[in-house]
Amino acid sequence: MQPSKSGYESRAWSAAFAALASLLLVGGCQNMQGKPAAPPPIPEVAVVTVRPEPVELTTELPGRTSAYRIAEIRPQVNGIVLKRMFNEGADVKAGEVLYQIDPAPFQAVLENADAAVAKSEANLSAIRSRAERFKELLPDKAVSQQDYEDAAAAQKLTEADIESWKAMARTARINLGYTRVTAPISGRIGRSNVTDGALVTAHQPLALATIQQMDPIYVDVPQSTTELLRLKRSLEGGRLNQGGANQKKVRLLLEDGTPYFKEGTLQFQDVTVDPTTGSVILRVVFPNPQGVLLPGMFVRAVVREGINEQAILIPQQAVSRDPKGNPVALIVDAGGKVQQRMLVLDRAIGDKWLVSSGLASGDRVIAEGMQKARPGESVKVVPFAAMGKEGAKPGSGARPASKSD
Repeated sequence: MQPSKSGYESRAWSAAFAALASLLLVGGCQNMQGKPAAPPPIPEVAVVTVRPEPVELTTELPGRTSAYRIAEIRPQVNGIVLKRMFNEGADVKAGEVLYQIDPAPFQAVLENADAAVAKSEANLSAIRSRAERFKELLPDKAVSQQDYEDAAAAQKLTEADIESWKAMARTARINLGYTRVTAPISGRIGRSNVTDGALVTAHQPLALATIQQMDPIYVDVPQSTTELLRLKRSLEGGRLNQGGANQKKVRLLLEDGTPYFKEGTLQFQDVTVDPTTGSVILRVVFPNPQGVLLPGMFVRAVVREGINEQAILIPQQAVSRDPKGNPVALIVDAGGKVQQRMLVLDRAIGDKWLVSSGLASGDRVIAEGMQKARPGESVKVVPFAAMGKEGAKPGSGARPASKSD
């Protein structure tokens, strides 16, 4: 029995595959026994060389505005309000009449006191003449000692009555002046709490209106005692310099984030710590000629801490975190090998970190290519070119220190 043609073909193809596999195996072995595989290329990283520079450090703190002066208008006499003399919400000047209280009763009291003074002065002339005559006749025994003493006492009594009525007249004149309620300070007046025809009483609890002086205006900023202690340690350690004419100047950011066009002056720091917040109040005075700042407005104050003469700034992308969350950076040593450094960060300044410790001048910090670098391995170093260097924005924590500072 002869084998079929298909059987011969299948055996032929099997033999061909076996021969091809043998050739590939032999070639592979020869390749492995020939030249060794090329080593992987050295990773390339971009580095930033640490250069200490002077930087002005600032702190951004929330605060609220308050009026420079506040005057609550209250009547000092009883009476009926005849007319309100101002427009609500308008600016008023010191001494401007705000309300007119009915002056008729006080005018009558004043006229009565003036009349009593005139009457007593008219009687005084006759009583004084009588006392002088009795004094002349007393040596001749023409009048008794008692008559003379009675005349002298009547003169003194009349003189005292005159002074009393004059005092009453002055009081009546003062009360009459109080019927014209005037503004004690210049500023903006709010709404009126009484209308024409209202009965008011002296020193009543409800103010007739309130005047607030808003130019200049206060900004009260709470600062935590933790920040105060940190700042004190930095000054004592020589890391900050608070010299300069602009040290007490404060910048301001409005509620919508826009910078205020005027700088303020730090007036004082309170000496009492608020036990509920653990902070003290910094009071800053800002000019407010256009009335942009209103009492009670929420703002953010950028307070100058001082100048760090040896500040170390590195890009934020150069800092990573270890499994415990501690900041670390990779540097390239003099031998071209990667080393890991533990860092202590102070704050973010724009797109950079301010490093308190962990780096020194001349260190080359890896800013790009960290994923290709491993501690102890050699790397190829190229300069780091930042895509866009952004300056410190208002309130970002610092700005380059100028000579005037």
